[in-house]
Amino acid sequence: LSDLKGTGFKLASVILDKLKIDSRTRLGSISEREVSEIESALNNVSDMGLPDWFLNRRKDIETGSNFHRIGPDLEFMVKSDIEREINSGSWRGLRHTYGLKVRGQRTRTSGRKGKSVGVSKLALKAAAKAKKD
Repeated sequence: LSDLKGTGFKLASVILDKLKIDSRTRLGSISEREVSEIESALNNVSDMGLPDWFLNRRKDIETGSNFHRIGPDLEFMVKSDIEREINSGSWRGLRHTYGLKVRGQRTRTSGRKGKSVGVSKLALKAAAKAKKD
């Protein structure tokens, strides 16, 4: 269960505990009834009586409700959140558009993925040529 995007180890173990399914059973030995119970539990995580902090979508901006998304639904929600931030022109949106760190991390020495760092060879050649002249 924890291989699904949006379902971590803790959520998977809580779901299996609530459904009274042994977590050590092999996937091939689970009955069809248990598989359907797991699917319905994953689709209705917010109805299982878990605390709100356990859900990955609390106080949704559009609806104001708490729910849990898994798989492609989660990916779509994250992409739409980033798109909304970019369109609103917020600081986080600007950081996303430029590919910089968003959550307040330091960028003095880290966060240089994909960017050239240091002096380019063309600048070195131009400086050497100017020095000769």
